[in-house]
Amino acid sequence: MRRTSRKKRSTLADRAIAASAALILGGGGLVAVNVYASAGEGPSGSPPTRTQNAGRQLSTIDCPEAVNGLPEVPDRARGEVDRELAAMDTQITDAYRQFADRKEQIARDPGLAENAVLGPLRGKRAASLDRIGIAIGRVAERPEGLESLAGCSLRADDDQGRDQGQGQGQNAGQGQDPGDQEPGGQDPGRGADPGEDPGGQDPGQGEDPGQGRGGNGPEAADFVDIRSVRPDADRPRKRRGASRGSFTTDCGRNENGKFNPDNVIVAPGVSNGAHHMHDYVGNQANDAFASDDDLADGATTCRNQGDRSTYYWPVLRLQNGQDEDDVDADGGGRDQNTGEIQTPSQVTLKFVGSPVGRVTAMPRFLRIITGDAKAFTNGDANANASWSCTGFEDRQVKDKYPICPEGSQVVRTFAFQNCWDGQNTDSANHRTHVAFARGDGRCPSGFRAVPQLVQRIVYDVPPGPGFAVDSFPEQLHKPITDHGDFINVFDERLMRNMVRCINDGRRCR
Repeated sequence: MRRTSRKKRSTLADRAIAASAALILGGGGLVAVNVYASAGEGPSGSPPTRTQNAGRQLSTIDCPEAVNGLPEVPDRARGEVDRELAAMDTQITDAYRQFADRKEQIARDPGLAENAVLGPLRGKRAASLDRIGIAIGRVAERPEGLESLAGCSLRADDDQGRDQGQGQGQNAGQGQDPGDQEPGGQDPGRGADPGEDPGGQDPGQGEDPGQGRGGNGPEAADFVDIRSVRPDADRPRKRRGASRGSFTTDCGRNENGKFNPDNVIVAPGVSNGAHHMHDYVGNQANDAFASDDDLADGATTCRNQGDRSTYYWPVLRLQNGQDEDDVDADGGGRDQNTGEIQTPSQVTLKFVGSPVGRVTAMPRFLRIITGDAKAFTNGDANANASWSCTGFEDRQVKDKYPICPEGSQVVRTFAFQNCWDGQNTDSANHRTHVAFARGDGRCPSGFRAVPQLVQRIVYDVPPGPGFAVDSFPEQLHKPITDHGDFINVFDERLMRNMVRCINDGRRCR
């Protein structure tokens, strides 16, 4: 695959399904369409009302996140359950394609949404949920009520037409210390005059800034001038006994161009399980079918060969109308991820300590996902996106892409979970075995502090709203869907050195 750069250019109750009537704008007027809305979309979990939907263009498909409605999945059933969950993602992708291809027809004939999109999708989801119930029932008590997770809705993009000044300045935080990072960019005082007009910037060389290439985002309202965002990134207080050291591993910037649309954590054994392309650094054996043994034996791009960990995240593309080599491939154009993939100008992988005490070693093959690839439709409960610009990293936004002034570069930061349950390297929903420290810096009861991965990825892209991260098609390339994945494959000796370094307050590479 060609790589380019600027220079080359819930619980079941929470997700209950309620029938509702929504409105879509089409053919010059408002027409009704029968849809199914997931609880939590409106106030107090109520479905969208006529007033809430009036005048809004329905933009995507919203389905309950099935994995959040499952009970604890027994290990012996997990493989089959994971495959069915991945199949349900593909069902949504296919249904979204049907919806996008027929959006104008649906505006004229609302019944088409039910007959051609939502009805068939519900049927497929119900069948997958039944198979999940059977798989669990073979080795444990079969869960009840899974059928309530089958329903899906058409929903509007609430960001359409929203003033860019709203929703700014949200600090992803989560224990991250931006003052401890290595910005390596311009000084905040050396940027363009905050009073200058950021307008007039090309939103993507011929692309419609309101729809992005392919018509599924990002929107113009998904961008904000970083200079208009209030500084909001506070340093967390470190108490006596804090582990103040850091350990930085150098694994490159994916200069060798390892990409695939798999996700071995969420969808093991399923090709194109992510429906978007990932950058990989570190372990080179990572694909959907990689076992722990494969990872242990895999080559690594990390300078220290004791680190065979795998670090991956969705690629960032220029929305400039230029095709990439994956324009006809899964995860690329087939999943409505188009444009030139950008190689980062800098990647920093730093492990830091706890503000209240010592850290303990991570277990080998510990899996951590931070952020939520479906945060646009799921909500921000698990979102952990953090966007900024070099020289302005005291200003972090999670639901906007930053427009950086000339001379400043786009920055994505992921501060991973820093507490581990002491037992499991993964969990059925790939989240509950790890957690973020509480506001006071302490881990939740039963969890222990481990080194926290803080991942900083920098891109040299043209100023203006002309880029986006890859996403599931129905997530419309929203910035809040940004996420990162990590599997620990440090050898035991290097992990001990990392822990010692952090606990001793040293900065090691």
